[in-house]
Amino acid sequence: MDETGTPRREQGTWWSRWPVWSAWPAALWSLLYGAAGVYWAAGGGGYPFAQVAEERASASLLEPSRAAVAGPVIAAVGAAGAVAGVLMALGRGRGRRRTALLAFAWANAVTLALVLPDYSLLGLLAFSPLLVVFAFTGVPGPQDGIGDILYWHRGNLIILFVGGLLWGAAALAYQRRTRGVCAHCGRGRHAAARWATPEAARRWGRWAVWTAVLSSVPYDVTRLAWYAGWPLGITREFLDDMRSTPYMLEIGLGLGVLSTAGGLLTHGLVGRWGEVWPRWVLRKAGRRVHPATAIVPASVVALVLVPGGLMNLRHMDWELWATNGPGVFWALWGVALGAATLAYYLRRRGRCVRCGRG
Repeated sequence: MDETGTPRREQGTWWSRWPVWSAWPAALWSLLYGAAGVYWAAGGGGYPFAQVAEERASASLLEPSRAAVAGPVIAAVGAAGAVAGVLMALGRGRGRRRTALLAFAWANAVTLALVLPDYSLLGLLAFSPLLVVFAFTGVPGPQDGIGDILYWHRGNLIILFVGGLLWGAAALAYQRRTRGVCAHCGRGRHAAARWATPEAARRWGRWAVWTAVLSSVPYDVTRLAWYAGWPLGITREFLDDMRSTPYMLEIGLGLGVLSTAGGLLTHGLVGRWGEVWPRWVLRKAGRRVHPATAIVPASVVALVLVPGGLMNLRHMDWELWATNGPGVFWALWGVALGAATLAYYLRRRGRCVRCGRG
């Protein structure tokens, strides 16, 4: 390991060396999407934020917009990202330049992954088992196939989300490498901050878990009420319209049950059964739960909840407050779940195999 905490290139697998190469994919992503911006600005087809029919639209912050206006901005940001990514990959930048690169990288990550997308990522995650079935059996109802669900405007949001994840990894790696701490675990030569100790993480992690659990309650209650025939937060006519649409109320109830189950699983981030498999889990009872088993899915859910919550906030209908109002709490749910996952990571991480600290 070198003096900045960066692993030497000959150590470990390609994946374990992510702090070394993570800025390169971010730079390439920006270059390619910036080139797409040039193409759209020049009148090319496929502009993903244009006004389209309602059934093919997304609720992205950029939709609807004109390619002649947004295209040059996309191109400029993409070009800046390509340059910034290369500089970060090479470890350049000190003082104000480092601050500027970090600000750009984190702003890119937050905007692409959390601000620009809508609820589509959350919906795809929730319905992913059904989508696998539909790929073989066809989509029931008036849809003409999977293409009517995963159309281009939604597919583009997935591309933006991936770009945000790439920029988040690049920003984190560059921030650690240029601070002189271990690029893998973030530990430095001095003792960890008080809030990052396992004891402190357990305390504030409990608050984060309870916040996450309570944030899902408004959505669960309203969907259960609708299924029971109570127009909570909506009009009776709106409820009758949903009743006349096949499986609409059943889908809402299923999503509410799924949300409740997710809240119960969140307790594993502070409970004993989140560290040791309980007795009722066949073949794994009593064994240690690998941290990634909880961290990876919890992180994914936290990330897709936030843009869904922000979208509901932008489209809030006060007359029918229960249609979007409970979904606003998804943003809080995502932040709290992310904090709970961080606390779990801080408690479960062992000695770093790269720097030996911990």
